[in-house]
Amino acid sequence: MAYETEAHETQYCFPAINSSCIKTKRSRHEYNIMYVFFSLLSVWTVFLNLLVIISISHFKKLHTPTNMLILSLAVADLLIGLIIMPLEAIRLIETCWYFGDTFCKLILIIMGLLPFTSLSNLVLIAVDRYVAVCHPLLYPQKITMTRTIIMICVSWFCSSAYNISAVTTSSKSKYTCYGECTFITTFALTIMDVFLSFLLPCTVIITLYLRIFYVAHHQVKVINSLMRSGKHLTEGSVRRKSESKAALTLGIIMTVYLFCWIPYYTLNLTPNTSMTSVTAYFILWMVYINSGVNPLIYAIFYPWFRTSVKHILNLSNIFNTA
Repeated sequence: MAYETEAHETQYCFPAINSSCIKTKRSRHEYNIMYVFFSLLSVWTVFLNLLVIISISHFKKLHTPTNMLILSLAVADLLIGLIIMPLEAIRLIETCWYFGDTFCKLILIIMGLLPFTSLSNLVLIAVDRYVAVCHPLLYPQKITMTRTIIMICVSWFCSSAYNISAVTTSSKSKYTCYGECTFITTFALTIMDVFLSFLLPCTVIITLYLRIFYVAHHQVKVINSLMRSGKHLTEGSVRRKSESKAALTLGIIMTVYLFCWIPYYTLNLTPNTSMTSVTAYFILWMVYINSGVNPLIYAIFYPWFRTSVKHILNLSNIFNTA
């Protein structure tokens, strides 16, 4: 990796190859700052999501259908921090792809798979919360651990199949120079991808959550009126209030997700935009940073997560609290 050179000297990704892409010139100071920043961002994302994974996996009390979905979401977010962030940081800083065409196709599949899987998990979470809040009596029969795990596996499989198909069957165009790794596709395929990967699942999520919040608001009003009148709350009433709070927390996760992803898909639908490369990269990294935000939401709103993290960080207690 070359650093600063003479101002008039042109840098190439692969100097020995005539068709090599031109490498963007950066000072050593810029290189150091960018590598440190993106390395810390990647480590932060991996560490926080690893805490979520260990918490749910280790503590049996957390083995619930909803938490299994959160676990699946955390696995996808962890892989984004572990695989996509470092490679995308290298490509951003070096403006070159050093890992060959085969690995380029593989990483493009992974880059499509993980965000698509995250959104699929959010759809499943919305369905889970809808049944829990709107049909609480049916929840234990309809939403079981076995069914939830099967749906998670189906979600990962369908996401993999879709993205492998999209990358391998998309229209192939020659790169303008050697050292690129870009996904070139048709506008029709882009429209289909936006519909299947974003608009359709987001419509389902928003519709379910609007219904959830309406029912939850009504339930909380009833419970609060019972409390003011001095009546004893049943176990079912307490549970419904807890389910409503959980739905609100997961609704915040969904809102943050949409906030991060809407600019990205807007950018995809406007390929001829005059937007600067800096703005485009900022929008892209908003998507990746979302993977490190979800655990913070858990930490703020979920007491079980804060408690489990304390036990995990205090290794002397972790084996006694399973």
